Amino acid sequence: MSSLRQRPSVNAGTHATAPDMAWPRPQAKPRHSVWDDGSRTRIAGTRSSTAVRWTDYANRLRLTDAAVVAISIACAYLVRFGADAQGTGGQHFEARYLWVSGLMIAAWIAALEIYRTRDGRTFGVGADEYKRVAQATLKLFGALAIAMVVLRLDVVRGYFAIALPLGLLLLCGNRWLWRKWLNRQRRSGQYLSKVIVIGNPSDVEYVVNQISGNPCVGYQVSGVALSTLLESMELKPPWYRIPVLSTLADVSRMVAVTGADAVIVAGQVPGGSKYIRELGWRLEETGTELVLASTLTNVAGPRIHWRQVEGLPLVHVELPQYAGGKHVLKRAVDILVSAMALLVLSPLMLALAVIVKRDSAGPVIFRQERVGRNGVPFHMLKFRSMAQNAEEDLESLLARNEGSGPLFKIRNDPRVTACGRWMRKYSLDELPQFWNVLVGEMSLVGPRPPLHQEVQEYEHFTNRRLLIKPGITGLWQINGRSNLPWEESIRLDLYYVENWSLTGDLMIMWRTFRAMRSPVGAF
Repeated sequence: MSSLRQRPSVNAGTHATAPDMAWPRPQAKPRHSVWDDGSRTRIAGTRSSTAVRWTDYANRLRLTDAAVVAISIACAYLVRFGADAQGTGGQHFEARYLWVSGLMIAAWIAALEIYRTRDGRTFGVGADEYKRVAQATLKLFGALAIAMVVLRLDVVRGYFAIALPLGLLLLCGNRWLWRKWLNRQRRSGQYLSKVIVIGNPSDVEYVVNQISGNPCVGYQVSGVALSTLLESMELKPPWYRIPVLSTLADVSRMVAVTGADAVIVAGQVPGGSKYIRELGWRLEETGTELVLASTLTNVAGPRIHWRQVEGLPLVHVELPQYAGGKHVLKRAVDILVSAMALLVLSPLMLALAVIVKRDSAGPVIFRQERVGRNGVPFHMLKFRSMAQNAEEDLESLLARNEGSGPLFKIRNDPRVTACGRWMRKYSLDELPQFWNVLVGEMSLVGPRPPLHQEVQEYEHFTNRRLLIKPGITGLWQINGRSNLPWEESIRLDLYYVENWSLTGDLMIMWRTFRAMRSPVGAF
């Protein structure tokens, strides 16, 4: 069997090994395939090395979860009952709550197991793991509260009032620490599930690029099977490192050779639902999971709802909302946080104003007209980080533009002042924008505020960026800033416009602080 790092020979109905060769025509009837050479089918019930690693990881979670639960219950017991029990000297009182504590620990551990909080599909990415932990904990304590009322149990409520928030906080913290460890392992090539991606070339390429660009999702592409091969397609990374079959008929044998843990179906495949159903039956024999990659992209999970109609799975996509209670709450958060920020950061802003004034001639605050919600212009405020005549010097620097699209970006811009360089590095020049947020022109989180010349070059659907207020920070800020290509920054902004949530805003703000500590793309 050839190495997975090398591409099988053309005679086998696959691509050539050289990365600079064109895609060959598929063989009509290949006489043999490299996947036949000594391949050993993995039968149902056998466990791959990946499955063994996941079992080991889940067992570690079980041990630490149990320890966290025990610590939480012990702390609640000592805080609420320790002093009272010692003061009364009654063994009955102490023994009673020791029994309650023991039962609570056992019930809590069981609830975490029942709600599948250690499901491998939730490890390392997304919020589902934390949601399951919270769901198991809250439902357990809810059931206990109902039982105490119905059975009229004489139990001190303060005991549970301490155990619940403490335990939930420690459990989520425990999972967060394990996730950090797991993602470090994944970035080094460990704890990755081998997958095969099948479908038409364009859909497969999209899925492979998404997986390869983020190892934290936990997938390693071991091979692809394409419905068609086109001569116009070029062999480029990551294609030349991945075995490629010319037909979907060899998927089962490919699974056996690569030891894949899952097969991802990208988009539509020839044969439709019949092929997918039969593929699932064949994969069932090898214990391999079947994953369907929907063509519905850039839509957040809460907007997607599944519904079964006579065995037909229908996907309902909620329309995005641009007004209503959620936006009122967002505005309330904007007012509260911006007012507090202006108050707390006023000494720092005063110091920065003095530094800017002494560093170079010109005003302290730079006012620039930007386009806000629904195309309404406003003056965005920043600490001046460039020389006073920066706009006049722009024409002479256009030839050195490094930005894509209508954006002008240049590293080591000669117009940037000495203090402006380090203010930009840590985004300190944007602190006055809290005033724009307070008066309602901007939001804490949102799309990047565009210039008039940018808006004039927008394509039709790009105008959707203007459906909500621009933000001080956003997805563009935490995903590369000035290093982002124009198309990617547009995609991120449009995704935010349609899918934003208060929880997502909090996560973006948290990641913004992290991005400021290691400023990448800030210039």
